[in-house]
Amino acid sequence: MKENKMPLIRLAKRGVMPQSRIWAIRLGSILVALLLGSIAIAITGNNPISAYATMITGSLGKKTAIRQTVKIAVPLLGCALAIAPCFKMRFWNIGAEGQITAGAIAATYFALFWSDKLPSVVLLIVMALAAALAGGIWGLIPAFFKAKWNTNETLFTLMMNYIIIGIVSWLQGGPWEGRPGSQIIPQFDNAACLPKVLGVHCGWIIVLLLVVFMFIYMRYSKHGYEIAVIGDSMNTARYAGMNVGFIMMRTMFLSGAISGLVGFIVASGANGTLYNGVADGVGFTSITVAWLSQLNAFAMIAISMMLAVLTKGAETLQTALNVPASISDIIIGLLLFCMLGCEFFINYRMIFRSKKAAKEAAAK
Repeated sequence: MKENKMPLIRLAKRGVMPQSRIWAIRLGSILVALLLGSIAIAITGNNPISAYATMITGSLGKKTAIRQTVKIAVPLLGCALAIAPCFKMRFWNIGAEGQITAGAIAATYFALFWSDKLPSVVLLIVMALAAALAGGIWGLIPAFFKAKWNTNETLFTLMMNYIIIGIVSWLQGGPWEGRPGSQIIPQFDNAACLPKVLGVHCGWIIVLLLVVFMFIYMRYSKHGYEIAVIGDSMNTARYAGMNVGFIMMRTMFLSGAISGLVGFIVASGANGTLYNGVADGVGFTSITVAWLSQLNAFAMIAISMMLAVLTKGAETLQTALNVPASISDIIIGLLLFCMLGCEFFINYRMIFRSKKAAKEAAAK
């Protein structure tokens, strides 16, 4: 006779959880990550408390450090805002890296060849519009194929990253190369560089305006409602008379346009030039920002700043305490892993098999 066995652990979907408990779980995950990071730091022979204090002071202790931290947070926040509507629609846009690069290329063209023909303000506006258009078109391509032939958007957008990075490498060593053999594109003229506000390029003002725009767009506009319906059920959206393919392309164009604008901010504000690593992994890290913030535009500000503090603090940790770069990466990785993992415990609960239930199951 075959014996009935209950699993030792079962997973069950949680009901509505109080916000206080949700944040308690999230704070607990941060504490666990810090504890695990302390072990990694202690292995190197350093005091974990001193190391964490060094990270905080290195990223927020001085005005110059704060400015550098904000510069790191700006593209993270902008890109997270860009991919949020796609993820809300369950269109997995992994191509923000390429869309940032496409925008940077378009902005660089005008910075190199039009800086002496247009006033600075007009030039910067043209660069921003060109970057948004280029990023939008680059994002529209995979959306068109998805809407027309139901291609896999994850692979499509990912592969397009490599294409656009290859184009930049060709530009560096070809038509836009500065000194022959340098493989470097010349620095932008001052007229093509974003002005500074409070010691940081004014890109931070642009992304804060985007925060307000995306919050209103996603929560109160008809377009935001359509995105939410498609994300819940594509069939329901079709039954309601929505043109799913068009909405998908429109949303991806918007996502790409914002990413392209981030490319303009990075090229014109942070770097002052274009190179094949202009996106610097922002397109991938911003996915973490979007998920941790639950696609909430205002929550993305805090998450972006937190990651920027960790990144800048990790750099200080290497120089001040001679901690290997790998340890700094481990600390950041542990924190992200624990914070993403805590979302599992927020949405699901584990049910352990009781002795009474096991006996009842065996008796059947």
